[in-house]
Amino acid sequence: MSIRQPSGTRKHTALPKAQILIEALPWLTRHHGRTVVIKFGGNAMVDEELKAAFAQDVVFLRHAGLRPVVVHGGGPQISKQLDRLGLESEFRAGLRVTTPETMDVVRMVLAGQVQRELVNLLNQHGPLAVGMTGEDAHIMAATKHLAEVDGQAVDLGRVGRISSVETGAIEALLDNGRIPVISSIARSADAADGEGGVYNVNADTAAAALAASLGAETLMVLTDVEGLYADWPNSDDVISELTAAELEKLLPELASGMVPKMEGCLYAVRNGVHTARVLDGRVPHSILLEIFTDEGIGTMVVPDAVPAPDTRHDAEGPA
Repeated sequence: MSIRQPSGTRKHTALPKAQILIEALPWLTRHHGRTVVIKFGGNAMVDEELKAAFAQDVVFLRHAGLRPVVVHGGGPQISKQLDRLGLESEFRAGLRVTTPETMDVVRMVLAGQVQRELVNLLNQHGPLAVGMTGEDAHIMAATKHLAEVDGQAVDLGRVGRISSVETGAIEALLDNGRIPVISSIARSADAADGEGGVYNVNADTAAAALAASLGAETLMVLTDVEGLYADWPNSDDVISELTAAELEKLLPELASGMVPKMEGCLYAVRNGVHTARVLDGRVPHSILLEIFTDEGIGTMVVPDAVPAPDTRHDAEGPA
């Protein structure tokens, strides 16, 4: 029996999926083998669906040939645990005041709860993620950070400013195909602390420092806003791209919660990171939308004198 072939071309309903994959090809080529540091925070940390989507994105990056490093804080979880214990949550200049008692809770929640949940989510897709804190292998060392409030230096307790970064352990994991997941706790570099002292470090700041020390291609900061607004609260227009110098001029006008994020982006691009991006973590798969599409989402910060290597305004993708 002969089978007559249909005339014309068969319509394949899955063809749009292939077109989407092809759109990502220039970006896959651009980022292949490059290190990407991702700061995980905001609602994405407490919404189960967003957490699952985040884990899928990070594993996708790894299988697509990138080298993702995840840095996380855990503000909502820390505040919740402090409330349970009857301890006060106080913030000054956008940073948590951290007493020795609070530091014990921070350490417990970050390394014992948030990190473990994230590692387990990533490892649902294979034995990829390894959890660490900045204390491990002396990855991060910090000294006391004094915040400025109304022109006065304010002691925030066990809040640290990163003084040095040692990337050897992270690079060894990356070379072995793993995904490092790092809690933003640093060992103390203050001589008066002796051995065993630790500091609570802002996760945005920690991610920026690690991105610079690793020579990362990009720093991605997930937060609860669409990006950097051009004229908030008068307008919700998001700045798509700006230079380090342009960002520096805007810093004094920013809300306190955005300052550490944007200061981190500024530090990163002025210390060798090609781009820094602030993304809306409330959008499922925001990482993939930002890094593998022509339009991108959020705000991208680029160095002053060097054009962005993957500017989203080029409809043809990177050269």
